[in-house]
Amino acid sequence: MHKTLLLVDGSSYLYRAFHALPDLRSPDGHPTGAMHGMVNMLRRLRADYPAAFIACVFDAKGKTFRDDMYPEYKATRASMPDDLRLQIEPIHLAVKAMGWPILMVEGVEADDVIGTLAVQAAQADMDVVVSTGDKDLAQLVNQRVTLINTMSNEKLDEAGVLAKFGVPPNRIIDYLTLIGDTVDNVPGVSKCGPKTALKWLGLYDSLEGVIANAANVGGAVGENLRKALDWLPQGRALITVKTDCDLSGHMTTIAESLQARTEDAPTLLEFFAKYGFKTLLRELGGAAAAPAAGKASSGTAAAAPAANGGPITAAASLNGDLFAAPPAELKYQTVFTDAELDHWIALIDTAALTAVDTETTSLEPMTAQLVGISLSVEPGVAAYIPLAHAYAGVPEQLTREHVLARLKPWLEDANKPKVGQNLKYDSHIFANHGVTLRGIVHDTLLQSYVFESHRSHDMDSLALRHLNVTTIPFVDVCGKGVNQITFDQVEIARATEYAAEDADITLRLHQAMIGQVECDAKLNYIYREIELPTAVVLQKIERNGVMIDAGLLEIQSNELATRIKELELKAHELAEQPFNLGSPKQIGEIFFEKLKLPVVKKTPSGAPSTDEEVLQKLAEDFPLPKVLLEYRGLAKLKSTYTDKLPKMINASTGRVHTNYAQAVAVTGRLASNDPNLQNIPIRTKEGRRIREAFIAAPGSHIVSADYSQIELRIMAHISGDENMLRAFAEGVDIHRATAAEIFGVAAEDVDSEQRRYAKVINFGLIYGMSAFGLAGNLGVERAAAQSYIDRYFARFSGVRQYMEDTRQQAKARGYVETVFGRRLWLPEINSPNGPRRQGAERAAINAPMQGTAADLIKLAMIAVQGWLERDGLHTRMIMQVHDELVLEVPDAELALVRTKLPELMAGVAALKVPLTAEVGVGKNWDEAH
Repeated sequence: MHKTLLLVDGSSYLYRAFHALPDLRSPDGHPTGAMHGMVNMLRRLRADYPAAFIACVFDAKGKTFRDDMYPEYKATRASMPDDLRLQIEPIHLAVKAMGWPILMVEGVEADDVIGTLAVQAAQADMDVVVSTGDKDLAQLVNQRVTLINTMSNEKLDEAGVLAKFGVPPNRIIDYLTLIGDTVDNVPGVSKCGPKTALKWLGLYDSLEGVIANAANVGGAVGENLRKALDWLPQGRALITVKTDCDLSGHMTTIAESLQARTEDAPTLLEFFAKYGFKTLLRELGGAAAAPAAGKASSGTAAAAPAANGGPITAAASLNGDLFAAPPAELKYQTVFTDAELDHWIALIDTAALTAVDTETTSLEPMTAQLVGISLSVEPGVAAYIPLAHAYAGVPEQLTREHVLARLKPWLEDANKPKVGQNLKYDSHIFANHGVTLRGIVHDTLLQSYVFESHRSHDMDSLALRHLNVTTIPFVDVCGKGVNQITFDQVEIARATEYAAEDADITLRLHQAMIGQVECDAKLNYIYREIELPTAVVLQKIERNGVMIDAGLLEIQSNELATRIKELELKAHELAEQPFNLGSPKQIGEIFFEKLKLPVVKKTPSGAPSTDEEVLQKLAEDFPLPKVLLEYRGLAKLKSTYTDKLPKMINASTGRVHTNYAQAVAVTGRLASNDPNLQNIPIRTKEGRRIREAFIAAPGSHIVSADYSQIELRIMAHISGDENMLRAFAEGVDIHRATAAEIFGVAAEDVDSEQRRYAKVINFGLIYGMSAFGLAGNLGVERAAAQSYIDRYFARFSGVRQYMEDTRQQAKARGYVETVFGRRLWLPEINSPNGPRRQGAERAAINAPMQGTAADLIKLAMIAVQGWLERDGLHTRMIMQVHDELVLEVPDAELALVRTKLPELMAGVAALKVPLTAEVGVGKNWDEAH
């Protein structure tokens, strides 16, 4: 039996662990996500691949020979995140303490060290297992060398490489040279993708053969190949892993230097205690350090009852085993018969929780048609019910109407608990077929959003992060680009693999994540009392839609077109020549070469920038930039709204239906898209006129209710500042009161300019504005601006104290909270990079205000919708925009709504200051607002 050398591509796994895991923190707030990933992966490797010789290989600091060969090598890679950089030294300590020899060779990449060791081991009659996620290392595979990827459970021997890439290991270098490596910024042949590379290598055997026959390759890609001929040898050299590196300064022989060592238990005990590895600490017989007062602990949460069985350790995926144990086997069934459907109806009817998911013809929720339904009631067990697959030779399916009729009682039963991934979308799909989905008790999208708002929340990312499962990508099933097919064209067997996995993974994700939410009463409140019911309300608002006056928009579009043409001619006149107003290159030439305007800033490539910030600065002194700004603004209005909105009217409803993205902004604010109704500019008369086209149905009015000065009221509540609290309690003009405090005059003596200054200061400071920024906004000297800030803080000392306390809490915990407990993560709060850290500090001050405002408007939506439904009113909520609710109200209900609506909005929370909502009424949104 051959001895084995187990090699770990440490640098590859560092990044993957960092991005795959939540923002874990030690008791003292030190980031630990990558540390958890590395420690647990290395422990698992030694258990799964017992080896006499082992090594963990990291990239050393500094340049390598590839940088000298090609200065642009890896130039497009982002710099290492600060939170990852802080974990490097502790990781090296832990790896050594776990018995792994570490290799870092100056001037040599980890790949080349691994390649050299693999060759030496084979020469010493050893087998080699390389743990990596780097495709470049596939070139090393042979009878002795195997690659494994612990994050995707992939194993690549020679047959595996051929199956995955379409070429054997000895052609991987040729293949990668042709397609290029975007990760390392190594160009290939332009427009040459994997299919083209495989075709060429099939025809000409090798890269040398492709080069020799370049003249025979036709088409545009053939021309690109000929253009790349001079580059390809250098590209090949960059991609080729060196296998003859000099390692003599770091080791002698594999047998002498890379023997597997026993763990250093005392060092590991200290490490696990310091960084909060609770499960591993218990395994070694140690006690966890108590979290510092007021600081977050990212350790294992209390056990929460599983939705369909025994206890689920809330953070099992974050400590100890890192990921919950996968099912022993997957049992995915395709439901073709009534008997099979009966079996699953019996299962879901008695299940404590069922994961449900839909497959559809498109992602447009109001028009997509149902293709199939997937269900799961226990991990590893799921079913797919195909309903409308339509391709040549498709097996007979149960009809959509028949299955929905059978499932409708369960789907509409509020007492049958359901979980899904973004069930707002699935609710629309069922509604398109006359079914109202009820009983939504959990949503994995929202669970992730609540406890890790700063991470990605799509199912594929969640599965990798929390289950260590690489799910089947949609593009693998339906393709992409012009070759993409709709799901009804997917073969049912393949559709079952994909769709049943969706339901299964959703259920398993719920079990892995729900403890992270339930272990904290405040997060649990945000999830259950705000986010889940908000999703239900949003689905109804989206479905209601809003009426659009297409004729009025056409008139506005024509007017904008006339004005845009006038501005274009004016710009040509000012430039003394015609030019393309949409071309940054031509604008730059005219600005900086012809007109010699000052360069405000440069692009990453070093060219003078002409972005909006630059135009605004230059417009203060020069006419052409001012004209360009107005041109751009009107052109965007025309293309985004007056031209586009009429085309987005749903043919069935006669209305425009936006989508509200609930899990995007870390502050909890909603985002509107397709169309974006939250970004209509209102600072220009042309922008405000767009709102005139949002109209009420005949016999109705538009009612707009907007929280008044909500973020300043929240600041008063959070800071407890006596002067701010008094001003709001007495109902005085807060900006006038602030001006009176700052300028030392009676409130009645405050003039309009002083009030304007106070307004800028009030809002500027809660957004973290500096003296420099305030000076620019007020048009005063920086010293004067600093004087205003000093006077403000002297009069509102509670605000100053809040800001200082918040900065310190954010640094200690890594996050801040809203009044209701929503967690707003700040990954850069302890960054050694000054500008990033300062940006995070500004966000720490403002985020609780924005986040609390978002929570309040969601609570208001829930309260208003509940009232409308309880009282059987015909009034409908049709939009939510920032701190504003927009309703379409029948004339008969107008008086009632005008009275009740502000009462409901003011009553959703009891703050130290009164909440007030201002109500407007009109036949269109502009009149109401």
